[in-house]
Amino acid sequence: MCLAFVGRAKPIASLKAHMPTNTQEFDPAPPRHERDSFGHIDVPAHALWGAQTARSLQFFAIGEQPMPLQIIHALAQIKRAAAEVNGGLGLLAQPMASAIANAAARVAAGEFDAQFPLSVWQTGSGTQSNMNLNEVIANLASLALGAGLGDARCVHPNDHVNLGQSSNDVFPTAMHIAGVLAAQPLLASLGRLRNALRVQADRWAATPKVGRTHLQDATPVTFGQAFGGHEAQLALAERAIRRALPDVHALAIGGTAVGTGLNTHPEFGERVAATLAHRLDAPFVVADDLFAAMAGHEALVSLHGALRTLAVALTKIGNDIRLMGSGPRAGLGELQLPANEPGSSIMPGKVNPTQVEALTMVCIQVMGHDTAIGMAASQGQLELNVYKPLIAYDLLDSLRLLTDAMSSFRRHCVEGIEVNAAHALATLGHSLMGATALVPHIGYDRAALIAKHAQAKGIELRQAAIDVGGVSAHEFDAWVDSRGLWAPHGAHLAKKNPLSNSIT
Repeated sequence: MCLAFVGRAKPIASLKAHMPTNTQEFDPAPPRHERDSFGHIDVPAHALWGAQTARSLQFFAIGEQPMPLQIIHALAQIKRAAAEVNGGLGLLAQPMASAIANAAARVAAGEFDAQFPLSVWQTGSGTQSNMNLNEVIANLASLALGAGLGDARCVHPNDHVNLGQSSNDVFPTAMHIAGVLAAQPLLASLGRLRNALRVQADRWAATPKVGRTHLQDATPVTFGQAFGGHEAQLALAERAIRRALPDVHALAIGGTAVGTGLNTHPEFGERVAATLAHRLDAPFVVADDLFAAMAGHEALVSLHGALRTLAVALTKIGNDIRLMGSGPRAGLGELQLPANEPGSSIMPGKVNPTQVEALTMVCIQVMGHDTAIGMAASQGQLELNVYKPLIAYDLLDSLRLLTDAMSSFRRHCVEGIEVNAAHALATLGHSLMGATALVPHIGYDRAALIAKHAQAKGIELRQAAIDVGGVSAHEFDAWVDSRGLWAPHGAHLAKKNPLSNSIT
């Protein structure tokens, strides 16, 4: 019998001070012998995990990618809520329920992270990591209740910590919780990057540059319009992410093994979801169809698809800034990017657009993750998808990488960008695309003849128009008013007097 049933539980904090948190360190004590349904297995003497974790370490020594801590902490939040709900329903004695909930809270806070050593490359349902949580929490609760570790514990990993649950509903619930929580810093980072681009758009709203299509000269735009377009691309991606999140708020908890809710209280899922919603400040609810919530992961596919959209937009933005900042003397040279570090081990003075390079590498990784997640989610068979750890790992990796990359790109690149306005104006003066403004007055063919003559002779467009004939200097100056060329919606064509060069 647990001592806490006749007395008070010991605080976990006092226990933690007397045990190592990293069981990979040298442990001179002989291993303890534990038993599960497969028989006996040795476990490090001071490990808080038990037999099933030990078996997973033996049979899944694959790669160097551990189960993400976001999943571990989300699982712990579920265990905490489950213990509270089971205690409230009278399914667990209150001292045990409290001990389990307290232990889970400490795990969720990250105090025992070293006790979760399992690889992400394990069973596709995440069962080994779920049992890793159950064992650690059971041992912590048992110690708090005055009993021992392993076979000497008085809290059972399955019967008590996992009461009313299955890995099949708990792990996808943790995937959704972790995804929702990780999306919040991403949205904050995205919002700050949008603001930085908007500041640059406002700052350079009236500074023109050569427009380019097909990497060839086109009609002018302003730097403000270019930066504003970038910000609008990110706004679209942000809307896609926010649209995807409500489906991720729907949790599989309460479905147990196959979606029927076998072996759990009919109110368990709703109560756990409500507890999680309150504690984590997110609108979590039980999914309308628990069978679909466990067998498929379309909600996470949709969320990551929105991240792919963000990655596509960021790649375009980064490449634009890299092109405009190319040079400094033999490239476009329109932007001066912040010089953060030396760019070459052999070429003195060279500075590279490293923030763009880091950002676009992240974006390519996210696009790769999207392919992997789509393929993994498509492999749901009958009542369960068994690629859950892969989906969770790649989703959380994308969320973290994009969050960090956008923050770095904003702080170390976007906020420090300067426009080389004089160079941009000089380049604009050499452009031939002002011929487009002549078309409404003299027609496409004659305007093309003027542009070709200017290119062939290496002269300015104005002189070419006069040389070819049919356009006077006064008419050219009025029709090819540079300010009107980048006015939106052809505002320069709306003037009653086509010879007026005033822009209103």
